[in-house]
Amino acid sequence: MARWNSCNVLHVGPGSRSLWQFDAKSGGFKLGRELNIPDNLPLPAAMVSKSWSALWQPKLNVAYLPPETVFIRVAQFPLSTPDETRSMVELQLEKLSPIPLTQAVWSMHILPHAQGSMQTVVLVVSERKVVEEFLGRLEAAGFLADRLEVPLLDQLGTMSPQEDGAWVCPEPHSASNSALVAWWCGGVLQNLALLTAVPSPNRAANLRDQLAQMAWAGELEGWLKAPPRWHLLADAATASRWEPALREGLEQPLELSAPRAGAELAALTATRAAQSSAPNNLLPAEFGTRYRQQFTDRLWIHGLLWVGATYLAGVAIYFIMVSIAYLKTDSVESQVTARGPGFTNSMQLKARFDVLKNRQDLKFAALDCWRSTAELMPTGLTLDSLSFGDGRKLKLDGTAPAVDVSNVIDFSSRLRKAKRNDQPLFDPTEGDQLQTHVNPGGNTVSWSFSLILKRTED
Repeated sequence: MARWNSCNVLHVGPGSRSLWQFDAKSGGFKLGRELNIPDNLPLPAAMVSKSWSALWQPKLNVAYLPPETVFIRVAQFPLSTPDETRSMVELQLEKLSPIPLTQAVWSMHILPHAQGSMQTVVLVVSERKVVEEFLGRLEAAGFLADRLEVPLLDQLGTMSPQEDGAWVCPEPHSASNSALVAWWCGGVLQNLALLTAVPSPNRAANLRDQLAQMAWAGELEGWLKAPPRWHLLADAATASRWEPALREGLEQPLELSAPRAGAELAALTATRAAQSSAPNNLLPAEFGTRYRQQFTDRLWIHGLLWVGATYLAGVAIYFIMVSIAYLKTDSVESQVTARGPGFTNSMQLKARFDVLKNRQDLKFAALDCWRSTAELMPTGLTLDSLSFGDGRKLKLDGTAPAVDVSNVIDFSSRLRKAKRNDQPLFDPTEGDQLQTHVNPGGNTVSWSFSLILKRTED
């Protein structure tokens, strides 16, 4: 039951359908919703249909077969495993089934009340044609059943008779006006037989004759050794139709008991169906295979539709974004085209301004170099040449008396550290170092050095 997340149980009655939805909880199924739907209204698709969520939240759909369409038999088999029991039932099936096996579907239910080395097996048989027609009506209503069940099996499972007796179980709201008689002897279900109430003046006598024949059959088979106690398992409405005729026909005490009905019985069916194995099912195998294939195909189709819709949405968004980008680009290009001549003229004016400003800066730089040289050069030194080239390099050449070489060195050092407006005028790490050599005669020396102007661009 752990693999099921929910279970729907559908009962098709005359004029209306009852639908119970159970949620899987620890210990069993708990009722979630209960609906009574007229035949002229569709079943709620959100409850009964399966979607993507069924992959991780499995849903079990169970439908009740109409009781008048099934045949129920009881047989005793040696106590063994369910698989071995099923094999034994298959060997006896041709003898137990009232319908040719090629035209029937069947399932079995093992009752929990085992006696010694024997176990009781309830065999349920239905005509394949009737089952297929019933499934066709369910499909038209949108209900694809995973299992077909008979509620009487769960009703029998609730019985634990402490004494021998016959239990008359009419089917409520049944169109056949019939009842199933369960014969319990020695704590074992010995027989299940169909009792039909004929609407006639001698209804009580007819019921008495049918029950007497069942009792004689039990005496002949040896399991009925004493008159049974009679029980009527029915609700108030059903008991009002059956109790008078039974009391008159049997002329014996009749005990009235309330059956499991409605949601309570459906919960038992849901629990049993969730725990049952796949072969024990009245649903023909080909229908189950087709329903699973339809479910898989529907998921694939829905998945492909979602992928296609997502792809188309993505393509649409892409083209919208491309169109917006194209419009923006076209607008920018139009603005660039409109501003092109003005931009070109501005660039030309800027270039001219830069040339003129550079000339002016060089002019003032040369004047600053000349001024610094004139201010810092000591008396006695002779400046032979001063050249300013490449806009940055200042080269000085001159002569000095041999005894004033130290003044030349001091002049070179001070000029290299000269400032204008509190900013260094020259780069102290660049330029040629001071070079001196003695002129012929030895009385004078020639000196030369160069400096690199330190310029900053605003």
